[in-house]
Amino acid sequence: MINTIKTTFGFLIAALEKYTPLKFRGDSIEDVYNYLKISEYIATSGQPTEAQFRAIHSKGYDTVINLAPQSVLENSLMTERELLRGLGVEYIHIPVNFQKPRVDDFTKFSRALQALENEKVWVHCAANMRVSAFMYRYRSSVLNEPDEVARLDLVKIWEPIGVWKRFIS
Repeated sequence: MINTIKTTFGFLIAALEKYTPLKFRGDSIEDVYNYLKISEYIATSGQPTEAQFRAIHSKGYDTVINLAPQSVLENSLMTERELLRGLGVEYIHIPVNFQKPRVDDFTKFSRALQALENEKVWVHCAANMRVSAFMYRYRSSVLNEPDEVARLDLVKIWEPIGVWKRFIS
């Protein structure tokens, strides 16, 4: 529960940074909101800034998967696709409605990750809540990792409730 509160508060801070001159985070990949390294090839986070995307690219990430819909409410970077293309980074957008995650979204996500096996992939959404749930389900059901191992990374971000609790089970 404490990590869910931290994630929610952090999302509000990220929005404050975007719409005011205030800055609370740096530009490295470790500074990206709710950054979590899953493996040598996969890292996850909330929404990176333009400068953070440049840092992500400089660390060898060749593909970015975005699970957040593009909207002000999601704290989206509206020029993300163009920015990443300009850096030579592949961009995959699978917009997931936070209120209604669909099996079809997870299928697209799983296919994308499987096609990028052994490539460095950065997966993000607005706060890393969607992504952490998708990664947990992917690791549990596709990679057959033990539940307790995959769950450790999930709960670093939040404890899914409601529709998300059903989605991961």
